[in-house]
Amino acid sequence: MPNPNRGACGFQSSEFEQEYERPSKSELKRQMTVLQKLGEELVNEARDRVKRVPMPEDVRDAILECQLIKDHEGRRRQLQYVGKKMRTLDEDEVAAIQRTIDSWKGLSKADTAAMHAMERRRDKLLTDDKALTVLLSENPELDVQHLRTLIRNARKEQAENKPPKAYREIFQILKQIAKKNNGGKDDADEEGVDADEDE
Repeated sequence: MPNPNRGACGFQSSEFEQEYERPSKSELKRQMTVLQKLGEELVNEARDRVKRVPMPEDVRDAILECQLIKDHEGRRRQLQYVGKKMRTLDEDEVAAIQRTIDSWKGLSKADTAAMHAMERRRDKLLTDDKALTVLLSENPELDVQHLRTLIRNARKEQAENKPPKAYREIFQILKQIAKKNNGGKDDADEEGVDADEDE
């Protein structure tokens, strides 16, 4: 038999349900983590790049200060402070910073692809004599004798396990050709990246 008193207490159960318009604690923590990581990415970038990022002066100063700290614990504390400063930014400022970082990554990928293409071409010059003919037909201004000597020396360096002086010089010539073909613009040089560093 149903209870006649049920529901007759004078209040409805939905009265005590809270209206959550604010984000939950876990959502806030996720947002804080994203901003902390964004700050760390900026700390790991070159100082000249950071100085060009559109952001308030106090946030930039905190990032530049963190880059100078070598002590592990001091750096960790400064990174926490950078995260705190990042949380003071509004959505538009964060979006502008993210766009800038994304554009750097896009440039880096393009630079890396171009560098690998030059390395493959250099290796082909050392293994295939026809590759030199193709290179000279595309770039008739190149010094044929100088290139032949470099290729011969690079092969000798590899055979005798000597330092790759001629090998690197060939790369630099290919880099100059690429720079000329790009209208004088060389992104790897602009960002201070030595594309041949790893050799």
